[in-house]
Amino acid sequence: MTTSRTKSEPRTAYQCDACGHQPPKWLGRCPECHEWGSIIEVTAGPVVSGRVVSSRMPSEPARPIATISAAPARAVPSGVSELDRVLGGGLVPGAVILLAGEPGVGKSTLLLDVAQQWAAGAGTPSLVVSGEESVSQVRLRAERLGALHDRLYLASESDLGAVIGHLDAVKPGLLIIDSVQTISAPGTEGVPGGVTQVRAVTAALVSLAKERGVATVLVGHVTKDGSVAGPRVLEHLVDVVLHFEGDKHSSLRLVRGVKNRYGAADEVGCFEMHESGIVSLADPSGLFLTRYNEPVPGTCVTVAMEGRRAMVTEVQALIGATVQGSPRRTVSGLDSARLAMVLAVLQRRMEKIKLHDKEVFAATVGGIKITEPSADLAMALAVASGALNLAMAPHLMAVGEVGLTGEVRRVGAVGRRLAEAARLGFKFALVPPGCGPGKGDNPPKGMRVVEVGDLQSAVQWAARASAE
Repeated sequence: MTTSRTKSEPRTAYQCDACGHQPPKWLGRCPECHEWGSIIEVTAGPVVSGRVVSSRMPSEPARPIATISAAPARAVPSGVSELDRVLGGGLVPGAVILLAGEPGVGKSTLLLDVAQQWAAGAGTPSLVVSGEESVSQVRLRAERLGALHDRLYLASESDLGAVIGHLDAVKPGLLIIDSVQTISAPGTEGVPGGVTQVRAVTAALVSLAKERGVATVLVGHVTKDGSVAGPRVLEHLVDVVLHFEGDKHSSLRLVRGVKNRYGAADEVGCFEMHESGIVSLADPSGLFLTRYNEPVPGTCVTVAMEGRRAMVTEVQALIGATVQGSPRRTVSGLDSARLAMVLAVLQRRMEKIKLHDKEVFAATVGGIKITEPSADLAMALAVASGALNLAMAPHLMAVGEVGLTGEVRRVGAVGRRLAEAARLGFKFALVPPGCGPGKGDNPPKGMRVVEVGDLQSAVQWAARASAE
């Protein structure tokens, strides 16, 4: 005789181990994240009928906001200036920070330096828990980086209970977990790194950090498309989400803020990777410029905005040989779609420039990537300079978006861009209409700012500036 399952009995459910989606039945491919073989069988909790939640005495009564002190939530400088810039001043006690990045980009190296600086300057110990390396391996890296301090503690654990035990023993002011995907929570289903485990571990660490006032940094893995691995709720649980970016063939590293409850969410910190470690770059603009003895055709300087930071960057273009069929359009550090659009506008609006059968190569200097439209004008001038064999003035910079009709459109943060270019000695700037200094405003000292309405006017002004 068959009996029907009661509401209190556990039931079988299916869940994607990559994104947490719960389909009604087993599937070979997740319909949400499109991963193959990621649907696993889990045991869901008992289904309980709805109940009325009765009131109870709160643990702490609500108070008027004016009577609450903000001193316990003041940021404490970590000792790493560029990281403090992104965080909004430093590490907030009780805050939980998620730092995600590709393998080998330097996450562990950066955080080991942060732990050493905190131990040396904050007055409280720092604890680094590694679930991927032994303490001896971490000690070797710390010795190479010069990150040894009596108040810097190391532990190698993969069990959440053991991590809490280390917290009770050390009582640190800063806790670093490397990485959250390697820690498992006892009594929680799933393998370490799975959706259920990551959610449970993160929720427990967030609760501990708030309760004890410990600044906590979680290292997170990323998927092959660059997003944070694990459930999306992971980014909602933490207070700050940072992405650590960098090309393995370049020494430049960027820490980009994605979410920040204590400061601006669009800040960027710059670092340079050396054999002896990673150092902050307070003035990275020099990395993206090439110094020439004589002006060279095919180059133009622009100022790109990385978050709130202005970076003077050189754009280079090379016009190759004439070929039959479809010529190559190769870019490095630029948006290939925007280059194709700029080439079409130059071909259509500039009679002397013929590019339909020419190979075109465009790149940035120093490994920086520019995707914003404000680099269109510099890209167009670099291509025009190469096609006409006309060297731009070495003290010229250009910023603006190029439209399909050849007009130069307005962009944001022009004042900050001009100030940064003037600081580095640039004397001539081409900007879109309406972006120059207004009535009563003065351009940066030593700089002449010219508003150009279309691409043809910009090329003429650039040629005139090169003759001055």
